[in-house]
Amino acid sequence: MTTVVSDTGVGPLLRGWREQRRLSQLELALRADSSARHISFVETGRSRPSEEMILRLAEHLDVPVRERNALLLAAGYAPRYTESPLGAPHLEVLREGIERLLQGYEPYPAFVVDGSYTVVAANRGIGLLLGGLPEHLLAPPLNAMRLTLHPEGLAPRIRNLREWRGHLLAQMERQIALARSEALRELYEEVAAYPLPPGAEEESAPDAEPYPYIALPMRIEHDGRVLSFVSSISTFNTPMDVTVAELAIETLLPADAETVAYLQSLAAAVSE
Repeated sequence: MTTVVSDTGVGPLLRGWREQRRLSQLELALRADSSARHISFVETGRSRPSEEMILRLAEHLDVPVRERNALLLAAGYAPRYTESPLGAPHLEVLREGIERLLQGYEPYPAFVVDGSYTVVAANRGIGLLLGGLPEHLLAPPLNAMRLTLHPEGLAPRIRNLREWRGHLLAQMERQIALARSEALRELYEEVAAYPLPPGAEEESAPDAEPYPYIALPMRIEHDGRVLSFVSSISTFNTPMDVTVAELAIETLLPADAETVAYLQSLAAAVSE
């Protein structure tokens, strides 16, 4: 994803983030050990903030790492955070760690996406779910949202598609509000416009009784069975690189004993 730096300066950008976070100048000043007067001067351009002040405010405003670079550039400073290709030599340890994590999670599905939901790594459990999808969806770069919501993708197999689709679109909306990425917004508009696959219009209403799971599951058909998964997403703590900051590891945890038994039986058959 790319960041467009506004020509209006760092003050209006900071004000935009503050307003988006619904903080007053006084509230932000108290959090950042500053004064409401100084925050006002920065936002109106009467005072040029130091690099340290910009980064401190960005921290308390929960500004994404990529956008912190944009704030620094708008103030006339050099970017603080690198943006390394995932294949860069100095990220080898990270790549190896991710690979071990994904393999260790098998036979359950797990994958890694970047800030635009491009799949950058996946284990064999994901391959199990993607079997039989058309080549045009499996051609790289794979995109997790397209694979899931496209009417020729996983969507026809998801038994609770309306609920799961609503969950994914809401997740994207939250990320757009946080990152303000045009690329992510374009992806959202694309997948939100996908027509529902045949039969989804008649999908039954949500169960009257709560799901017997710890979270909303994705219930997906596979070889005549219905597998149930709940999703867990992990990110890296205090990243110092834009690429690393935008990586997310998603694991699909079996939501019932039947799904556990089935996946383990497949793994046992493969190992024999």
